[in-house]
Amino acid sequence: MTECNQTVFPFEAHFSRQLEARFDGSAMSTDGGALLLRAVDRKVRLMQRVADCFTDARDPERVEHTLPELLAQRIYGLALGYEDLNDHEELRHDPLLGVLAGKRELEQPLAGKSTLNRLELTPAGAPHRYHKITYSAQALDALLVEIFLEAHQRPPQEIVLDLDVTDTPLHGEQEARFFHGYYGHYCYLPLYIFCGGHLLCARLRPSNQDASAGSVAEVARIVRQLRGRWPHVRIILRADSGFCREELLAWCENHQVHYVFGFARNPLLRRKIASQMRQARREHQRSGKAARVFTEFSYRTRKSWSCSRRVVAKAEYLQKGENPRFVVTSLAAQSWPAQKLYEQLYCARGEMENRIKEQLSLFSDRLSTETMRANQLRLYFSSLAYVLLQALRRLALAGTEWASAQVETIRLRLLKIAAEVRLSARRIWVRYSRAYPWKSFFAAAHAALSG
Repeated sequence: MTECNQTVFPFEAHFSRQLEARFDGSAMSTDGGALLLRAVDRKVRLMQRVADCFTDARDPERVEHTLPELLAQRIYGLALGYEDLNDHEELRHDPLLGVLAGKRELEQPLAGKSTLNRLELTPAGAPHRYHKITYSAQALDALLVEIFLEAHQRPPQEIVLDLDVTDTPLHGEQEARFFHGYYGHYCYLPLYIFCGGHLLCARLRPSNQDASAGSVAEVARIVRQLRGRWPHVRIILRADSGFCREELLAWCENHQVHYVFGFARNPLLRRKIASQMRQARREHQRSGKAARVFTEFSYRTRKSWSCSRRVVAKAEYLQKGENPRFVVTSLAAQSWPAQKLYEQLYCARGEMENRIKEQLSLFSDRLSTETMRANQLRLYFSSLAYVLLQALRRLALAGTEWASAQVETIRLRLLKIAAEVRLSARRIWVRYSRAYPWKSFFAAAHAALSG
């Protein structure tokens, strides 16, 4: 970078006034609103519990940056929109990020990119000479579910767990790198499990397998932890046809877990709803609008299913022609008739796609390290940044028009506030601009977190 010794930068005058710029102001931060995230963390105790999932074998007398500081610096950085470790070469000098990370001596910089990179390249076994920090995937998995449990003051009667996968494109020679024919590129195929806005699982997987691979183990783990706290909760799994597999269906039936899964259409299923499709076609021709007719029947595949199951069908006729859809479910028709089950329960799973998009805005697709274990840790960091922002929505923004705002909107409007930061022996002064347009939202969030 060019060395600059100039101290005054003159610009064209504004009418009769001279216009000059200088780099001589107080320390500034673009992330003044992040103090709200710090207040949220004090409520849910996220950072300390994340640190408890790691093992630090470094010599304490030689440690300059503690493990909680490193983790907080990385997770807060992702929540604030800093995707790359290179960003921290400048961010490490931001006193406000030092406050978030819990650094005592704010005049001293935080960790640089190399130190944070060593944190991510954790070995699978015992610590060794150059990588002495390791993590427990089991502990981090359990923490995601535990935070979901703590978000409820009393056990709910019923919860719906959404399962879905997405592709994470790969552009290097990462471990377990495979080409996926459907997506048309080399990628990973992470599995996500949500309950509403709460993230319960983010499992990185190679793409050379079925979309449902490993889902039984993940669901079993989550259900076991949920029922350990809520023994009487009714659990429903919801997913598209990629998860409609005998292994998962049978597991649900054997463990008193209900399901509603999309079911891929085939010629036999089409023949079963032929009369309903003709009825929908006549209605479309009469009205000129999309027409739907719902029906249901008991069905069993010739080879893959172990028993007959309830299938709900939507015979739909659109301007472009027939559009049949099928869903298999364990829910009874008395409480969930066909149309209600499809339109109110199954179609609601589309909201999960917004949650996955929010993961991308937290850089869950930046998986460029060599090993699966290191990339899984990056996925955990993005997931934990989401957990922090979801807690901000739940605890600080409830009752406001931002209660359901996307992560990027919250980041831009509430966290990215220019602030002057002044340090003294006894105080840290953070001063915002009078022109900030959403002061009322900030004040409401602060009041909610101070209670």
